[in-house]
Amino acid sequence: MKLVLIGYMGSGKTTVGKLLAEDLDFKFIDLDEYIETRLNEKIAHIFKSKGELYFRKKESELLEEILNDKQDLVIAVGGGTPCYGTNMDTILQKSELVFYLKLSIASLIERLHKEKEHRPLIADLKDEDLPEFIGKHIFERGIFYSRACFTVIADQKDAAAVKEEIVSLLP
Repeated sequence: MKLVLIGYMGSGKTTVGKLLAEDLDFKFIDLDEYIETRLNEKIAHIFKSKGELYFRKKESELLEEILNDKQDLVIAVGGGTPCYGTNMDTILQKSELVFYLKLSIASLIERLHKEKEHRPLIADLKDEDLPEFIGKHIFERGIFYSRACFTVIADQKDAAAVKEEIVSLLP
C-alpha cells in the first residue's frame, strides 16, 4: 500500500509522514531527501546549476520509481511535485490514498517565517512579501491539491493529531 502526503511547504508532510509510517509499520520516504540522495546533490544546488526543468524531470522519474516499489510506503512529496507534468495523475494511479495537508495562509506564514533560510523558494523574500507569495502559490496549486482523496485541515493541530486523523480515514 502507498499513502502519499501532499501540501504546501511547511504543511508538516515529513513530520506527519514519519509518525504515520511508524504507526503503520511502513517505510517512510521523503521525496526531496530521496532526490538529493540519488542525485548526490542538494535540491537548491540542482536548481542553481541545472535549472528547474532538469530538477522537475528528475523529480518525476524518481517519484515514479518510488511509486513502483513493491513495499508498503508513506511518501511525502515536495509542495510543487503534484503541480508539474503528470505527477498528480501518477500519484493517484499508483497509490492507494492521497492526503492533502491543508493549512491557512496565516499558519503557513507562521511556520515558514521560522525556517526561511532553509527554504530556497522563500529565503530571499522579505517577511512582508510572504503572505502574497504563499497566497498566490496556494491559489495556483489548489487545483492539484484538491484532487487528493482526503483533505486534512492541519491548522491548530500538532503532527500527532494530524496523523491520528489520517489513521481514522484509512480503510
